[in-house]
Amino acid sequence: MRKPARLRLLVALFLAFSLFAAACGDDDTAEDTTDDPAEDTTEATPDPGEDVGELSGAKGTTPAPETTDAVREFQSRMDTWAEENGIELDGTYAYGPEAYDATIIVALAAQVAGDDGSAHAAEIVNVTKGGEKCTTYADCLALVEAGTDIDYDGVSGATDMSGNGEPLVGSYAIQVYGDDNRLDPEQETFKTVEAGEEFQNMENDPVTAERAGDGVLKIGTLLPETGNLAFLGPPEIAGVQMAVAEVNEAGGFNGQDVQLVEGDSGDTTTDTAVQTVTRQLGENVDAIIGAASSSVSASVIDQIVGAGVTMFSPANTSKQFSDYPDNGLYFRLGPSDILQGQVLAEVIAEDGNASLVILNFDDDYGNGLADDLTASFEAGGGEVLDKITYDPQAQTFDAEVQQALESDADAIALIGFDETSRLLVTLVEQGLGPQDIPTYLVDGNIGNPLGERFDAGE
Repeated sequence: MRKPARLRLLVALFLAFSLFAAACGDDDTAEDTTDDPAEDTTEATPDPGEDVGELSGAKGTTPAPETTDAVREFQSRMDTWAEENGIELDGTYAYGPEAYDATIIVALAAQVAGDDGSAHAAEIVNVTKGGEKCTTYADCLALVEAGTDIDYDGVSGATDMSGNGEPLVGSYAIQVYGDDNRLDPEQETFKTVEAGEEFQNMENDPVTAERAGDGVLKIGTLLPETGNLAFLGPPEIAGVQMAVAEVNEAGGFNGQDVQLVEGDSGDTTTDTAVQTVTRQLGENVDAIIGAASSSVSASVIDQIVGAGVTMFSPANTSKQFSDYPDNGLYFRLGPSDILQGQVLAEVIAEDGNASLVILNFDDDYGNGLADDLTASFEAGGGEVLDKITYDPQAQTFDAEVQQALESDADAIALIGFDETSRLLVTLVEQGLGPQDIPTYLVDGNIGNPLGERFDAGE
């Protein structure tokens, strides 16, 4: 995709400190009063800014464990598993550790409860904190069989949950796009943040459903094989498969292998999730791992928990689930957007930006995170000049980008999914790309496929 003439000039003149501008929130670099040297060049003369991608310097936050030796070892195992089982990871492990841990936690809770029915849900929070620490299923199982309370810490980090079934600590990767329009692992850093005191001291939600088990632990998946989060599907699917295999290698549940019933979640433009859940409930699953999308989960949570079945998402972050009437059956390892809003606000402020404009996907996730980011950024002394919602199915984003331009903010935050690539193309074309103004993304849209889609102009 060709760079707009003004952006080519900007990159040519300021290449040496483009990342500095992104870090300091200096939007004065978007102003240029020199004559356009591009008029004096020929087609044979290379543009000196051609090696710098338009996404260079953009950064964002995504829930992720810090890349320790244990995480790298898990990623290596996941690579091997994916290759042997025909899963294309494409270099991303996003929410794979969380999907793995969610499955292990369900199996351990069933072992403690001695029941694959709804009673196991009452043990899910308990196996994540307050007992003797263990980090593998086999070690935890040995403790359970010895009558010892356990505290499972998995590959996604400390999995300690509040009484309403969500993480007490959020771990976030701060990721930065390099000159090749791809995430640069050398620039990745991490932040952690703890949930508020009201969550730290919360009593466990009671399980109010009564569904009898049949002695066979059956786990379903509701993960994105299609739809706008399909790039997250492979690592999550691989994570669940690996966990089930590990549980079965250790003897399964009740002397029988744990059974896996896989299914696609699609996205909210289809009824794929409803069809999958209906099929899996008909097959008598005891727990469903998923969905990845908060909006998809919202569309089926009543159906799942109403049937007395555990729903455990590796990736949901919408704060609507913190106090949802879920019969004590909904759990997640994705930290609430209240925490991500706080971390992203800190990152933006630390880069020297005093004002912000937010463009967000118009749904529960997008609107909720935009509100949380606004609250945290303004609590830290910053000012959100405008919050602009958009329809992801829109043919163009010209009006929204023009409104963002008029805000004259120091920085811009984009909260969306697959459509972010099209939105970024429009921003760059109108002179509001990451080379012009510090740009921040969130977990729904920061993944590696964004660079590929952007390069293709999609």
